[in-house]
Amino acid sequence: MPVVEREQFVYHQSVNVDQHTDAVVSRIAAAIGEPARVRILYCLVDGHARTSTELAVVAEVSPSTASAHLNRLKAERLIKVFVQGKHRYYSLEGPNVASVLEGLSVLAGGFRDKFVPNTPNRLRAARTCYDHMAGTLGVSLHDRFQALEWLSATSTGNGSGYDLTSAGAKGFAALGIDLDATRKLRRRFASPCLDWSERRPHLAGALGAALLKVVLKRKWVVQDLDSRALRVTSLGQREMLARFGLQV
Repeated sequence: MPVVEREQFVYHQSVNVDQHTDAVVSRIAAAIGEPARVRILYCLVDGHARTSTELAVVAEVSPSTASAHLNRLKAERLIKVFVQGKHRYYSLEGPNVASVLEGLSVLAGGFRDKFVPNTPNRLRAARTCYDHMAGTLGVSLHDRFQALEWLSATSTGNGSGYDLTSAGAKGFAALGIDLDATRKLRRRFASPCLDWSERRPHLAGALGAALLKVVLKRKWVVQDLDSRALRVTSLGQREMLARFGLQV
């Protein structure tokens, strides 16, 4: 009687699976799959950075436990840390992480509250941050410069920074900024600075300082005598709309 050889299923020969990817996906899923870490991640989906103390409150855990959770999420490249002075701010690693979390939210059918800053309205709208502009105005200008493709990201030993594209060089020069002189100053040319009220970047460095000097000189903004608050003038509103397409 003839023997019929049956075809056997052999996993490694029958399924084309990248085991490295398998392991990475498993680690990421495990990192997300803990209630306190889930609360941290969804708190950061709005794009605003937060301190470990704030995230400990959101996660409903002690500061030391929050630190351990943040290290785990950072190890799996789900979040990143931005160091500014003595403070460390955490945010999502990038839009891909936010997309995954949003997809999980759709499956879960839930939603999360948005970040609501408690900064006084005058200071939140526009203010100085050392020698450059901050607040909603500073962040909005930073966003417009990126949308206009005036800034190109660079990486140095001191962290991330910006250089200018050809369009950016023309745009800032048209404002009356001496770019050659600005580059020669003994400081970083341009860099993102995390805004403490908006929790998103505004433009800092020598370029940010030069921009503030120009808008003050041209009376696009005026500074309060007794605070860091800035007020955009009607002339400034018109100029920013015409030059940057920014509605203030």
